[in-house]
Amino acid sequence: MELRFSTWQEVEHYLNSSKAIVIPIGSTEQHGPNGLIGTDALCPEALALKLGEETGALIAPTISVGMAQHHLAFAGSVTLRPSTLMLVICDIVNSLVQHGFNRFYFLNGHGGNVATLNAAFSEIYAQSSLNTQTKESPGVRCTYRNWWEADSVMALSKELFGEADGSHATCGEVSLTQYAYPHSIKKAEMDPPIAPTGPIYDAADYRQRFPDGRIGSNPSLANPEAGKALFDTALRGIIADYEAFASS
Repeated sequence: MELRFSTWQEVEHYLNSSKAIVIPIGSTEQHGPNGLIGTDALCPEALALKLGEETGALIAPTISVGMAQHHLAFAGSVTLRPSTLMLVICDIVNSLVQHGFNRFYFLNGHGGNVATLNAAFSEIYAQSSLNTQTKESPGVRCTYRNWWEADSVMALSKELFGEADGSHATCGEVSLTQYAYPHSIKKAEMDPPIAPTGPIYDAADYRQRFPDGRIGSNPSLANPEAGKALFDTALRGIIADYEAFASS
């Protein structure tokens, strides 16, 4: 069930049985020579929509622009400041709290969002703690899960791609987009085959260290078949994790 395709009456009916909602969150940033700029939003959105089909969970619109300042030296990348993204997250959560939601499951596709998500959750909890809570009004709970971080997903990525998976513009995330969006598959040569690795600072430094945008990866190995295997493996873990959180 998608929030954007629901009526307000349907949302009220949903709240009679569940106070949980899934919020996909990602980024709009370069992903190397053959990765889609929307990769980090497209991956969690595809998984979230399937999660909704399998469990009946309500799926919020994707937060598709994240904290990606270090990618701004590549055309098409868009960022929010950490402080701006915090406000966006807090305003979305607080809006939905007004209607009775109290369990917020963020399905994340971008590592650069993690610090800001944690800071936003702390802000939300501080607001709750500074107000009077009653037993009839249980506190808000927020959590996030990076779709790629489950042990089973990481093990499968290593089995499929070894060290070539890398840490940005990875074989795994490019494969997942190729499976979920086969009409948008891109082909490109990688030189060198496996990209360099190193730290991340600002945009100019990033472009100098990683000229084509990749970090430690060779996404020419990406393929839709691997994407399906990763999608199915990630989905199983996400379903179990969401259901446990929603019922907590």
